[in-house]
Amino acid sequence: MRLPSTLLSRTNIVLGLSAAGIAATSILALAMFVIRPIQDRSADDEAGLIVLSAKTWVELSPEARLYFALEMLQEHDLTILAEPRPLPFVDTGNAYYELLASKLSQRSGEPVQLMESDGLVWADIPAGGVVLQIGISPERRASEPLYVIISVVLIGAVIVFATSVHIVRRVAGPLSEAARAVESFRGAEPFAPLPEEGPAELVTLAASFNAMARDVSELLSNRTTLLAGISHDLRTPLTRMRFAVELLPDDVDREIVARFERNLSAMEELISNALRFARGTGEDAHPLDFEAYLESVVAGIDDDLGVEWRDGPFGEVNLAPEAFQRVLTNLVVNARQHGGGAEIMVDNGADGVVVHVLDHGPGIPEHDREKVFQPFYRLDGSRRQATGGSGLGLAIVRQLCQAHGWDIRLERAAGGGTDARVAIPIGEAHAPA
Repeated sequence: MRLPSTLLSRTNIVLGLSAAGIAATSILALAMFVIRPIQDRSADDEAGLIVLSAKTWVELSPEARLYFALEMLQEHDLTILAEPRPLPFVDTGNAYYELLASKLSQRSGEPVQLMESDGLVWADIPAGGVVLQIGISPERRASEPLYVIISVVLIGAVIVFATSVHIVRRVAGPLSEAARAVESFRGAEPFAPLPEEGPAELVTLAASFNAMARDVSELLSNRTTLLAGISHDLRTPLTRMRFAVELLPDDVDREIVARFERNLSAMEELISNALRFARGTGEDAHPLDFEAYLESVVAGIDDDLGVEWRDGPFGEVNLAPEAFQRVLTNLVVNARQHGGGAEIMVDNGADGVVVHVLDHGPGIPEHDREKVFQPFYRLDGSRRQATGGSGLGLAIVRQLCQAHGWDIRLERAAGGGTDARVAIPIGEAHAPA
């Protein structure tokens, strides 16, 4: 059986089981050392009174017996009959009645069985050569340990639940807030520090997270500044090199000139991709007509590239347009370079509007589907030589998706190849008017 995932539920279960164990142990000890001795003493006293009443009645004169019977009825709730009647026996299972019958048998010297009639419990008691039928009130009954256990466990469960809710909420509340902060923190945007209050452990946790978040944000900011500076500084000598190539004499081998130009273009693309990767995103999202927007983006990538729409209409979606355009462009380029072509399909999934970029290649092994999002990671050497590229395309895609709350996954397509799916959460989608 799978345990609940929340701290509150698990704590309640542990405390509840502990309380139930303590209650069961307490009830067992109470039954053995308190209830049973009291029952035994009560049954013995009751049996003594009945047998003594029978013996006293026999020794009295006929005139005094009536007054004695009335006195016993009034004072001790005992009914004495001189003529026994055949009555049905009491049902088995009542521990007190069984104990009382045993005590009566011991005191009278003969086996005694209890009977039931007229709302009383009767016993035939031999005394002085006659048999008297004495009735007692059935109010003295055995305790019911099962009912006691159920009552104690239920009441204990309510107390434990109320107590654990009060205690655990003081812990689970700050922990839930910390979990939300950790999940939403991406480093590129400002963050609201966690309140450093509560138990010492939570204060330490909040302080550590706040310090870590500040360090990460500062590190990313420094990285962006550093790469932006490097990019700017490198563009100047690259521009000079382009001018130098343009000014080469006409008798220079044109193949060498073309090779220089290709290398310079590759360097510029590498610098641009590195800068995009460092910057991540700072773009704000706003509502867009998703179908019109995506059609325009796809047309800008390639006029021959179409979109297959499923489960529409899609209405408005809250998006950062330039960031999503970069994500889609990188996925299409990656599919064409490594998968032999690209197709785009859009549907409404359980986790929001989902854009699929499908290719027809051999696919990506499952154990490499997370690694390919790492900067400069490649599946094999042959790809590196055949396709080129900076190795930052999917890394940029992952960073942009994380920054804007989109979910990017690589899965195996139904017909083979790779299905790169980008899900925009439902909370960001706006139904059409």
